[in-house]
Amino acid sequence: MTELKNDRFLRALMRQSVDVTPVWMMRQAGRYLPEYRASREKAGNFMGLCGNPEAACEVTLQPLERYPLDAAILFSDILTIPDAMGLGLYFEPGEGPKFKKTVRTEADVDALKVINPRQDLPYVLDAVSLIRRELNGRVPLIGFSGSPWTLATYMIEGGSSRDFRRAKQMLYNTPEVMHRLLDTLADSVIAYLNGQIEAGAQAVQIFDTWGGALAHDAYAEFSLRYMKKIVAGLIREREGRRVPVILFTKGGGQWLEALADTGADALGLDWTTDMAEARRRVGDRVALQGNMDPTILYASPERIREEVARILDSYGSGPGHVFNLGHGITPEVDPEHAGAFIRAVHQLSGAYHT
Repeated sequence: MTELKNDRFLRALMRQSVDVTPVWMMRQAGRYLPEYRASREKAGNFMGLCGNPEAACEVTLQPLERYPLDAAILFSDILTIPDAMGLGLYFEPGEGPKFKKTVRTEADVDALKVINPRQDLPYVLDAVSLIRRELNGRVPLIGFSGSPWTLATYMIEGGSSRDFRRAKQMLYNTPEVMHRLLDTLADSVIAYLNGQIEAGAQAVQIFDTWGGALAHDAYAEFSLRYMKKIVAGLIREREGRRVPVILFTKGGGQWLEALADTGADALGLDWTTDMAEARRRVGDRVALQGNMDPTILYASPERIREEVARILDSYGSGPGHVFNLGHGITPEVDPEHAGAFIRAVHQLSGAYHT
């Protein structure tokens, strides 16, 4: 077991003391980096990167060569599970992910099987092992998955959606069918994340990207319920350390107390939730991750620094804060602005950890 040279990210998730607030970015290996664009062109397409462990390792490490980030995150996609279920994931330029097959009937749901990650997604687990080896203890490695509800929306709609019409039609008309689908997906996510942990992931995040599209009661029944099941089924200790779990529901600020009761170690916040208010509501039950508006990175480095200072002050002193964007960094961001953001977090946050 290689000793971690920088463990402040894991320490912050466990609400332990750190010297400065750790920082990483959702989608930190992405199209805003010219080196990533070159790797993607060489691979031919996005799935060519995801499906090749060496290429996935290369792009995972690229942002760490540029910036003093406190964590690496596996380069993959949340839709690998539906792809492994036989739905045929592909990407249309400028249109996002699509599936060749959809899941819209009871028969479609009943035909799905819980995945075996070692058999069905070996390239992901091989990438995790390779990345962990190449990191050599520099920073921790984050594994991830989509939430069952988020995965279900793509599987039912056949891709992205503005109104989730077909998914909500199944939810309201045949809730028992939707529950069977979500149960199968939850069991698959448990197996998938445990596979990543066994391969070397030192923390995991569940991306509930579309949970905020649900009505209040529907969120509890069709999203939160299954994330709680996943948290209960995960390996929570490995290599003598806790394996922290982060839950991130985009648009989920109204459910922070319920999310904190799932057994997760940390909650991700988007930019619509005030950091001070979130901390007041969850107390010391969980760490908080976030929550800068990604579009602030289009502003000047001086303005970015001001926003970092504001969020640090909003959280206040003490442990339990991982600085991040409120969602993924966007392709048009100047890499120098991302660097200014990361430097500002490290330079300004020490005063909150004396």
